[in-house]
Amino acid sequence: MNNATQALLAEMNLKSLEEAAAYCKEFGIDTREQVMETQPIAFESAVDAYTLGTAYALFTDSKSSIEAANAIGKGLQASCKPGSVADQRQVGIGHGALAARLLDEKSTCFAFLAGHESFAAAEGAIKIALNVNKARTTPLKVILNGLGKDAAYLISRINGFTYVRTQFDYDTGELKEVERRRFSQGPRGEIDCYGADDVREGVAIMRNAGVDVSITGNSTNPTRFQHPVAGIYKSECNRDGKSYFSVASGGGTGRTLHPDNVAAGPASYGMTDTMGRMHADAQFAGSSSVPAHVAMMGFIGMGNNPMVGASVALAVAVDEALKAKRA
Repeated sequence: MNNATQALLAEMNLKSLEEAAAYCKEFGIDTREQVMETQPIAFESAVDAYTLGTAYALFTDSKSSIEAANAIGKGLQASCKPGSVADQRQVGIGHGALAARLLDEKSTCFAFLAGHESFAAAEGAIKIALNVNKARTTPLKVILNGLGKDAAYLISRINGFTYVRTQFDYDTGELKEVERRRFSQGPRGEIDCYGADDVREGVAIMRNAGVDVSITGNSTNPTRFQHPVAGIYKSECNRDGKSYFSVASGGGTGRTLHPDNVAAGPASYGMTDTMGRMHADAQFAGSSSVPAHVAMMGFIGMGNNPMVGASVALAVAVDEALKAKRA
């Protein structure tokens, strides 16, 4: 337990994370269950960080889910290893801010820009779909936008999403929807999953869906798809005066397993990390999907994409618990 965690516990008059977990349960919130339901391979450090953040959101009597999300972010930030990449980038605060943005009525469509991370993106998307609209008046649209139509179909069928097949006209720049297949009823079926043939089609999907917040993946095909799509779409939004908040989910590791990165260690900035810096309003550290990669950056053991879902779910749970207490 680092000094920042101890200080936050002391502010709440708590002596341990176990006491923090018990405090959350007094409000009917099981942080372990929420985290592990979101990403079953998450580490204990993720449970601890979300327990700290959730307890802090309850202790500070958050007046809305947005306030709760930002308070949870403070708990996540306190869980960063001092001096690490995650600590320097204020990744915990960033996760809280992203969840708050998704709970804000001004945001209308959130996109996971994903490659092979589509499975982790699905974990995050499911948790958001099941929780975010409990605290919103206008439902938030959630989409997945990745490279490959077959992959999108597979992800949709496995997770019960709605598969949307598009066709892009390279002469006119027009995007046509040619098939829509819903694989389940309920919240999961409200998530649209798109597969693109290339960057141009990916950007057209973003434009057609009206995306105003997105998070990129950061491993397979990041230099071929996710970062270019976010960067080009960002430039179009800037040109047209449209608000678009872009998040780069990972980077900072050197990613030695991938040829687009050439160095190693927390001081290295490989190509994926560099591309994220070119478009991102906020940049996280480590992998979209792999807990160990995120932990390597001095943060917690949970993929960045699933973390988005966990942050939203717990912020909504805090809001509901405090409203019930005040009633």
